[in-house]
Amino acid sequence: MTNHNQWLFRQQLSVVSLTKILLDPFVAVLVLIGCALFFGEPFKGPYPILALIVFTLTFPGKWPEVTLRAFWNESVMPWFFLSGLILLFGYSTGYLDFFPPNLVMAWMLATPVAMYVAHRITRKLLPRLLLLEGGRRRAIIVGAGSLGTELRGRFVDDSSLGVDVIGFFDDRTIDRTELTDPKKLLGKLLDIPDYVNRNGIDLVYITLPMAAQPRTLALLDALRDTTTSVYFVPDIFVSDLIQARVDHIHGMPVVALTETPTLGVSGIGKRLSDLVIASLILLMIWPLLIILAVGVKLSSPGPIIFKQRRYGLDGHEILIYKFRSMREHADASVIQQAGREDPRVTRFGCFIRRTSLDELPQFINVLQGRMSVVGPRPHAVSHNEQYRKLIKGYMLRHKVKPGITGWAQVNGLRGETETLDKMRARVQYDIDYMRNWSLMFDLMIIGKTLAVVWRDQNAY
Repeated sequence: MTNHNQWLFRQQLSVVSLTKILLDPFVAVLVLIGCALFFGEPFKGPYPILALIVFTLTFPGKWPEVTLRAFWNESVMPWFFLSGLILLFGYSTGYLDFFPPNLVMAWMLATPVAMYVAHRITRKLLPRLLLLEGGRRRAIIVGAGSLGTELRGRFVDDSSLGVDVIGFFDDRTIDRTELTDPKKLLGKLLDIPDYVNRNGIDLVYITLPMAAQPRTLALLDALRDTTTSVYFVPDIFVSDLIQARVDHIHGMPVVALTETPTLGVSGIGKRLSDLVIASLILLMIWPLLIILAVGVKLSSPGPIIFKQRRYGLDGHEILIYKFRSMREHADASVIQQAGREDPRVTRFGCFIRRTSLDELPQFINVLQGRMSVVGPRPHAVSHNEQYRKLIKGYMLRHKVKPGITGWAQVNGLRGETETLDKMRARVQYDIDYMRNWSLMFDLMIIGKTLAVVWRDQNAY
């Protein structure tokens, strides 16, 4: 691929990615502006503040698939979770009293409809606006194995990529029954240069295994006589990928197999959402914090706040805050998890543990930047050292900041993990969270947490 084509392709990816990230936030803000104009409200005072909050909490969103069901699950439901949080915080703090109720409801109901229309239009426009020569590009895949078949499937599933896969080329003996259309096997590697020139192929994707390096190098040399763009697709799917991406270090390509999902723009978005959510919650619950502090003080002698060392981002130790729920505490090398009917837990401590009210001081940790509102729950240092030796990939959960709530907690793994299998399941949920992270996913977890806290009996 020429340097010009490399630059242009990176620019296209950048524009496409930014469009996908910013589409939902812009739609939500534009609908708010439209509703304000419709109801005759000047867009000033509290309106720009609400727009900024909404833009922050919907940025970046996950790009949904083309089906209505996928759009409902990945865009509509997270929007309704966000709407519920806005209503809860807004009316609790009195902020939404500045807005006509009809305007608020119209905005919340019209936004998902506008998002769906915007997604449909954007999917039609992106290929025409961004792809080479304003049209779709024709591609062939070198290697008809599972990796090549998977790549073709992804192009078929997302037409906004603007790539039509014409077929496969492979020297190996391939079971044609494995292919969706056996006629797609067009020939052998020696046939590729001539086929590319005769059929106007724009893109060649090489999915051969690393063991086929001599054939790959020979093919690359033969394709120098064409104008096609060539891409190598490494067989990295044998690994447990977390936010895999390709980067360059002064022109040298490197492939990230395991990376934090909160780098760059995504990290800024998550930090801003943490600051907004934590500030709103602390503003709303400060009277409750005073009541709980008094309750802890009267329940037994000792400090109100319990501090403990935990592992934070990248395994660095942090100090977290909780309301004290036990009569005795020791941040020792061996710490026993609280169990059911644990004699160390006070009566008041049992109540705040069961309702997760003991976790509320951790919103201060969020403001400090030590924790996030949503993320893997932090474990005591001694537990980390114990389980990292027993569970493969345990330390991967520290590639993001620990959270007050998490994907594992809303899936029944809240409270004591008395067996190794439960801890393995919790770690797997944490890794799945990092693999699929988005701010909308965070909002969905927050919404589910509110329901889980009141009906879950796993915490004590």
